[in-house]
Amino acid sequence: MKEALKEAKKAFEKEEVPVGAVIVKDNEIIARGHNQKECLHDPTAHAEMLAIREAAFKLGRWRLSDCLIYVTLEPCAMCAGAIVLARIKSLIFGAYDPKSGAVGSLMNIASDERFNHQVEIKSGILLEECSALLKDFFSVRRKK
Repeated sequence: MKEALKEAKKAFEKEEVPVGAVIVKDNEIIARGHNQKECLHDPTAHAEMLAIREAAFKLGRWRLSDCLIYVTLEPCAMCAGAIVLARIKSLIFGAYDPKSGAVGSLMNIASDERFNHQVEIKSGILLEECSALLKDFFSVRRKK
């Protein structure tokens, strides 16, 4: 999660909402991502989506069933759906997102038994650090 936080800080520096993600396979980071919606003018350029794309490219396959994803913020519906579709084994996230979180806050796409794949979920990892970065970002943004 500390590596995901490093990615989130990169987003913060770019004035993007500070969310970071890393994908791990065999205890090694194989992909990284941080929010780049503003920079890329792409509403799908969330940290998770960019990391999933990179991991799939590096592994040469879309099934990431032997991978874990660490994310600093609870994934939204789009990202939770992508995590399920990529067959990622486990999702570990830090802060909860009560306004758009789709892995427990508003709904739980990743564990919905109606889908053909369910993701193991661990939440609240480095919660305070992940939350503080988001609070700092929005505090600075409000001042502008």
